[in-house]
Amino acid sequence: MKRFIQGEHRGQSTLLPESLDDYVADTNPVRVVDVFVDELDLGTLGFEGVVPAETGRPAYHPADLLKIYIYGYLNRIQSSRRLEREAQRNVELMWLTGRLMPDFKTIANFRKDNG
Repeated sequence: MKRFIQGEHRGQSTLLPESLDDYVADTNPVRVVDVFVDELDLGTLGFEGVVPAETGRPAYHPADLLKIYIYGYLNRIQSSRRLEREAQRNVELMWLTGRLMPDFKTIANFRKDNG
């Protein structure tokens, strides 16, 4: 079997590049979504949760959830459950959110509360 191209062993620690940024091209639309959402003043636009609560479990920032929401519409993914799966396996979405993986209920509540 020496005549075939061999892949790397899955247990090897250097299988993937160290930076997630290496997987997202400079012309990828997720970079536009990232810059666009970061430039918005979400508090002025009426998004809930921009100011974090003093007590309780920390919440996801509305900007991160908005990035997931816009990514879903750009890629025709409307289901909150599918967006949850994409956040766990899609490299573009991992790059966009900084590897955050909110569950489907969090995504659905964000969509419901911020129409």
